[in-house]
Amino acid sequence: MSHDIAHQDGPETGLDIASSDGLRRLLARVAPIAPITVAVVHPCDVGSLTAAMAARAAGLIEPVLVVPRARLASVAAQAGVDLCGVPVEDVAHSHAAAARAAALAHAGRVEALMKGSLHTDELIAAVVPSAAGLRTKRRVSHCFLMQVPSYPRPFIVTDAAINLAPDLQQKADIVRNAIELARIIGVATPRVAILAAVETVNAAMPATLDAAALCKMADRGQISGGLLDGPLAFDTAVSIDAARTKGIVSAVAGQADILVVPDLESGNMLAKQLMYLGNAASAGIVLGAKVPVILTSRADSEASRITSCAIAKLVAHHYRTAPP
Repeated sequence: MSHDIAHQDGPETGLDIASSDGLRRLLARVAPIAPITVAVVHPCDVGSLTAAMAARAAGLIEPVLVVPRARLASVAAQAGVDLCGVPVEDVAHSHAAAARAAALAHAGRVEALMKGSLHTDELIAAVVPSAAGLRTKRRVSHCFLMQVPSYPRPFIVTDAAINLAPDLQQKADIVRNAIELARIIGVATPRVAILAAVETVNAAMPATLDAAALCKMADRGQISGGLLDGPLAFDTAVSIDAARTKGIVSAVAGQADILVVPDLESGNMLAKQLMYLGNAASAGIVLGAKVPVILTSRADSEASRITSCAIAKLVAHHYRTAPP
């Protein structure tokens, strides 16, 4: 069975990131595209610095290191990394690094941001203010692109990292961002499952009400580009057999490309369960701003960080002709 992210009626993308040669295939696909200039924000640990340099060596990014120069020298020595020819923006601390990186993006000097060793909320706080000039009409949200051996295609879990308890309008933007990402990486009409604990609308369960409203918004053209259904429980979203057993008739059930979770806590638990118990490969990216933000964790593997950079490269090149 094919594990490509595209359906049979969509373009071939080769984004089978969990297969033995998945990363090689992804890098081969993006290789003809010129590297993007990326502000690497506060890479003050070995993992974040070496990941940025590995992405540079892979031809994905041209990093601009936004970091206290003295700390960078210490980390580079510890990591055994040669920084010859890599531009450095010297700043005082992590907060200043985030602000400077946002300013570089606003000025058009970089096409993406990459999280280093600072906290996620510190980086995002520099991106979202109107004064930073990076806001769009959408709310920013995070997408995990994941692949597990037991599911026939990569899929997106959102939002598991930024929006704590999104309301209906915020969920609509979360869905729009995920659809945009899926289409950029090759899914012509992504199937979007709005997750809840049950498949029926229950006034006592707000997630089911939001799911129903999001589907009606799609019916009315307020959300476009994807095929929505919900509420769907996780089993019916990913298993055709489970959907059939429960009598769910749906073009989304059992074959979702996007899983929209009710809140950050449920999404974060789902994503980490898939990673640690389901052998999932993953990449993480933030959309909704004028530039993509590569959001990785200290626990992420180098392969995960490289994959995130490859996805950001596709997004940034898409934004050159279709700015958000």
